[in-house]
Amino acid sequence: MEGKAYYMNKPKVELHVHLDESFKPETILHFAKRRQIKIPANTVEELLKIVSYNEPLSLTEFLAKFNHYMPAIAGDREAIKRVAFEFVEMKAKEGVVYVEVRYSPHLLANSRVDPIQWGQEEGDITPDDVVDLVNQGLREGEKAFNIKARSILCCMRHMPHWSLEVVELCKKYQNDTVVAIDLAGDESLNLQAAPEHRMAYEEALRSGIHRTVHAGEAGPPSVVKEAVEVLMAERIGHGYHTIDDPHLYKELLNNKMHFETCPWSSYLTGACDPDFTKHPVIQFMKDKANYSLNTDGPLILSSTLDTDYKIAAKYMGFTEDEFKRVNINAAMSSFLPEKEKRELLCKLYKAYDMEGTEGL
Repeated sequence: MEGKAYYMNKPKVELHVHLDESFKPETILHFAKRRQIKIPANTVEELLKIVSYNEPLSLTEFLAKFNHYMPAIAGDREAIKRVAFEFVEMKAKEGVVYVEVRYSPHLLANSRVDPIQWGQEEGDITPDDVVDLVNQGLREGEKAFNIKARSILCCMRHMPHWSLEVVELCKKYQNDTVVAIDLAGDESLNLQAAPEHRMAYEEALRSGIHRTVHAGEAGPPSVVKEAVEVLMAERIGHGYHTIDDPHLYKELLNNKMHFETCPWSSYLTGACDPDFTKHPVIQFMKDKANYSLNTDGPLILSSTLDTDYKIAAKYMGFTEDEFKRVNINAAMSSFLPEKEKRELLCKLYKAYDMEGTEGL
């Protein structure tokens, strides 16, 4: 069963997608040309051949993709604002009515960041400026395309000295699109060796900042346990390998921990068995776990949200009821204030011809 008809024209909620993995190739080419930045492509087709892929790659090969296109966008005010605006447009076309998009402000800055990324020369765009520019783009996109967009600021596991600044930016812009803090990057990097991450999350908790953490994607269940117990995570990015620890998995099921799953991404990153009929999402579905379906990185993964829904329908036994359930649970697990969350849930229930406001 392809299962396409019942979700194509229904509203969706997406909680795990990276801004810097969602740029339009046309926009990358435009700013590379305007800024006279050399990238190894002159056309959209050439660029996509270089930065996108559809067979599993190693982490090193995956990270190398960013070097080809990030220099065209990072460190340019107009470019940063524009990619945020265009992101909202892209999600509106996919039928998303609420999205939380995440990114590292430091990866797009060229001032007051150590080290400056992508071989940029020092300029005048600080991480604070980046957040303000992204906020402007998201707000303008909301008005233009009639969807709601919020942002999550990422700490990077390999750059712990950025994390305390990230949480301060979350606090400053808490009422201006920013709803949470995230920790992304190589899961093998131990938190004990980087106390700044723990300190940032402790400050987030004290300040009422919501918390999600990339964990259990390729890493073991111990990384998920650490995210929950040390960083006080309210949601887990990916979380597939949680099921390898039955005790932890049962505990998180009972606590209704939300897993932000990304099926196509998990295949291309080699995080899970390449056979989708053996994917952990199937276990989540059977156990009525609290999880959502997300794209993760549309540009690099050459995908849309439709890609992940097709996989779920074709290989995982995804039904109309499960489609409704994961979107309602995504809305319930969103980092919106309660009033806005209720409004979002009402919109979904009405569109799904359902009654009540309780989770499925």
